Amino acid sequence: MSDIPKIKAKYKAEYRAVKFFGALFCLLPYTVSLAMAAGLAKIASWIMHKRVKEAVRRIKLVKGDVITDNQAKRIAWISLRNTAFNLVEMLRIKKTNLAFIHKIMPNVAESIQKIKGVMDASGNSKGVILALPHMGNWDLTGSAVYLTGLPIFSVAGKQHNPLMNKLMNEMRSGHGMEILERRTNTAAQIRTRLKNGEIFAILPDTRCFTPDIMTPFLGGEANLARGMAVFARAAEVPIIPTIIHRVGWKRFEIKLFDPIYPNMEMDKQEDVVRLTHEVIAIIDKEIQTHPEQWFWYNKRWVLDPVEPASK
Repeated sequence: MSDIPKIKAKYKAEYRAVKFFGALFCLLPYTVSLAMAAGLAKIASWIMHKRVKEAVRRIKLVKGDVITDNQAKRIAWISLRNTAFNLVEMLRIKKTNLAFIHKIMPNVAESIQKIKGVMDASGNSKGVILALPHMGNWDLTGSAVYLTGLPIFSVAGKQHNPLMNKLMNEMRSGHGMEILERRTNTAAQIRTRLKNGEIFAILPDTRCFTPDIMTPFLGGEANLARGMAVFARAAEVPIIPTIIHRVGWKRFEIKLFDPIYPNMEMDKQEDVVRLTHEVIAIIDKEIQTHPEQWFWYNKRWVLDPVEPASK
């Protein structure tokens, strides 16, 4: 018998659908592709109405009486539509070049110079950590950094669908942003790459499965992973909170905040907590100010309580 695992029919169907739309979006003009994605997002909002309702609930929970029900629904819609736009841009990644990046990200050159400035200021040829929350198009940012001449990598968990796992990693690394799958030796690779002058892009605003660092976030407390801060200390590199805003349909604004450095004289645990809290405080303020830019549809709601670790 063959040792190759049988791929489920639904996995094959998902893969073929993504490949089909990927080919279609590459053939169509960018604006037309976005318009089609907006239409598909509207259909999806009707099909997944329970997920939309949950997103609205989360938005109201965070914003309280500051917004009306209709405003919360609009925020949820723009968040969903922007997610569809992100998918279009990922599927079109092979068509993305530096000229296109400069067109849709007018301040990319200025932003890259700031990153280089932080790296050069250390004087030891080390890299930096970009803390990129789920705002704007965080994947496209990796391509922007690579196309402007800087080495960048990220880490992603392995998806259940092996076909989609391979395809997503290929798309994300379409312009050199290498994707490392989480394995037993991934932490060592990250430290080495940072010490060798590479940029590590990480999503810091996702709820951790197991109890870790309780962090003030979105009016509550979120259980967030310590990885970002631990790597900053291990490689002795700064963290740069980086926010991407989608402006309209086809423009992005990159906001780089001042780098946050590890304090090697502090107790390790205290410094890890401090780094995490300072980065998340910046992200929190950006989400509160521009809630439509954030992804509200994650299955793991960031403010849900986490089961205590089993003894």
